Amino acid sequence: MRKKLRVAAYAMCVRDEQILLARWTDRYGRPEWTLPGGGMEHGEDPYDTVLREVEEETGYHIEVTGLLGVDSFRLTTTHRFGRTVDRHGVRLVYEGRVTGGELRPEIGGSTDLAAWHPLEKVADLQRVGLVDVGLRLWRERPAAGRLASLPEGSE
Repeated sequence: MRKKLRVAAYAMCVRDEQILLARWTDRYGRPEWTLPGGGMEHGEDPYDTVLREVEEETGYHIEVTGLLGVDSFRLTTTHRFGRTVDRHGVRLVYEGRVTGGELRPEIGGSTDLAAWHPLEKVADLQRVGLVDVGLRLWRERPAAGRLASLPEGSE
């Protein structure tokens, strides 16, 4: 079985009771909202990753104001030709504050839209589980940076 590790960094940007989210399309063609962020490039520091990814996906420059936590998950998937892959994802979730730039969609990337959403409306959005993980980390601020138990389907 092939093993694949992906390390990524994401930002929780909340202001005026709204959260900044980016929209991407899953492998089935369904649009879903997610936290702005993404995978680290080889040799890149996760702090630099989150700054780069937020700017790419939203047009905003942010200041990282803290590390909220780390989320890790593992799942087995089957790919073309029946190949099985053991995937391990490690996601660092930072808190960020917008310091400049203009809101715009990403051009030619993995997302097609960025927008602010009222916190009270997030539950109504078609979203990935990472949004809920980020919100819990932001609200609970666990001292160890790890949630006691993750919501079902948080991968």
